[in-house]
Amino acid sequence: MLRGTSATLRVLAHSIRHVSSPFSTSAVAASTQPNVALDLDPTLKALLQDIDISLTSHKHIMAKIPPRELEPVAIEHPEGAEDAEGFVEDHSERNEYRKSPAARFGSQKIGAVVIPTELQKSITALIDASDKVQLHSDATRLFFHESEGWDHSYNVKYRSRKQGARHSDRDGTAFASVVFPAHYSAIFAVLQHIKHRLGPQWNAQRVIDWGSGAGSGLWASMNTFQKPLSASEEPRLSTSNIFTYLGIDKRDGLVAIGKRLLRDTDLGALSATWQRSFREDDKIKRSEGLDTLALSAFMLSTLQTPLARKKFVKELWESGAHTIVLIDHKTKAGFQNIAEAREYLLEMGRKELNDPETSDWPVRGAHVVAPCPHDGSCPLYFEKSVSLVCGFSQRLQRPSFVRLTKHAREGHEDIEYSYVAIQRGPRPSMVGEGISTQVRSVGRVGAIGREEAEQIRLKEERVTKELVLDADHVETRYEAEATDPIPSEILPAENSEEVEAALRNEAFHWPRLVFPPLKKSGHIIIDACTAEGKIMRLTIPKSQGKQPFYDARKSSWGDIFPHPPKNRPQEKFQSTREGVSRGDDIGKRAKGRDHPKGEKSYSKAEEALKERKRTSRRDRAVQKDHFTLLAE
Repeated sequence: MLRGTSATLRVLAHSIRHVSSPFSTSAVAASTQPNVALDLDPTLKALLQDIDISLTSHKHIMAKIPPRELEPVAIEHPEGAEDAEGFVEDHSERNEYRKSPAARFGSQKIGAVVIPTELQKSITALIDASDKVQLHSDATRLFFHESEGWDHSYNVKYRSRKQGARHSDRDGTAFASVVFPAHYSAIFAVLQHIKHRLGPQWNAQRVIDWGSGAGSGLWASMNTFQKPLSASEEPRLSTSNIFTYLGIDKRDGLVAIGKRLLRDTDLGALSATWQRSFREDDKIKRSEGLDTLALSAFMLSTLQTPLARKKFVKELWESGAHTIVLIDHKTKAGFQNIAEAREYLLEMGRKELNDPETSDWPVRGAHVVAPCPHDGSCPLYFEKSVSLVCGFSQRLQRPSFVRLTKHAREGHEDIEYSYVAIQRGPRPSMVGEGISTQVRSVGRVGAIGREEAEQIRLKEERVTKELVLDADHVETRYEAEATDPIPSEILPAENSEEVEAALRNEAFHWPRLVFPPLKKSGHIIIDACTAEGKIMRLTIPKSQGKQPFYDARKSSWGDIFPHPPKNRPQEKFQSTREGVSRGDDIGKRAKGRDHPKGEKSYSKAEEALKERKRTSRRDRAVQKDHFTLLAE
């Protein structure tokens, strides 16, 4: 109401200024029509004049006042602000541990691999000393295919030594700027997984690298086996536990590039040497090979004949290293090489166990650490034809020099690989020494399982309260329930080292997800390689429990899964018929999602449309003849 009155007074003041002579005469002079004089009350005139003066002075004052700057104000935190922050931290930590300890142990996720700062600086310095246009041309010539895109394989052969000397430096620089980071990420992911599976007692100090190339295995192993560092410290070569490295490679151009990458880097106590072949005096005694790693990454595919590959794998076995790791590309040929090498190494281990002359050896036999949960024949490998491939994928966060060399926009890339890790000695048993079954059962329950158990307990309490009517009996009942201990399988284990040791032994027999899981709304389908040496389809429904269902839903390709299925698993067989490129629905997803890109053909679609039109014309002709017969 006050706002309306103020507006009305302003209008009256404006009209009085243009009508009454005491206020203004401009309106009378400008108007051709005489204005009728208004007879106003003296009190009203005085009021209007005061309003006009106040408005004029107000505008004048507001125009002179400069704008004020914002003043800092101290914000007082409420009393419960600290409690709220603590609640947020507790909530985020709780979400991190919603999976069971066993599922967290079996997860293979390490995220996207980031190239270490030392390595990025070395490769960047190498690229700065080269011609950028020529570098992109060499990278495209060596690693780019129009049908497949960028490739991570390197198998260059020169016609003569002169050509090799002329092109080896350029080709090695292109390799370091395009392929080296991808190879590093795959080797680093494999070594990290093996280190996680074997535990802190396995700490490699010597590395023998067959097919060392530019040193991707050296950098990956040095950054994997590190001395204890703080959270803010970044791994460096000078802080690695490895003190001896032997690289074996005949490609002199790549070896020269690898040495240039280490030129301005602090190696600490590392002694790195390179040779063209593995010598007899390089072999290590069995008793001294526990801390030795025999590594070969992406080398088997460069060997042309099965005899050369067999000789190569035998050389790794006779080196005396306690752990042998073989990595190759995730192709049919690469997987076949890995499967054959795996079978040969296990066969050598079985011969040692059956040989009476080796009965006094400290370590005999061999077993697969990863990825297989068994030591039998591979269920996906057939000598005549390989239709399905056991392989995995690792994401790399592309450094700037990779994006610039490839002229790529994406900040990441994925490399797919097949691998096998063999260790001497028998496969560990299900239950370790001194580990109770009760402790082992703890690893199957996480935050989800504890929440479910708490809900069940509260529900039972409500039912008890409704059934019990006697007050005295109710009080007694409440006291008894308050003193009842929570079951041991619900509480987290007090000794986490015991739980981790139990899970580490059990994990040698958990099924491995060799294909991405099929995640439905009410159940999860997992195609995994099991300890029986078979590809089994495990179905985890919601009715099995919130914790197993949650762990299955959060599982991914390459994980090992700890929960047994509720129902009997189904064995899946790979079809061996000629012309069949897929197995018997092993790893298949929804209908139509298994066809690779580029399989659609416009000619086939055109033929299908023509056939449909011909069929419709025939049907109409038949119907017309039928109606004619009926009319006659």
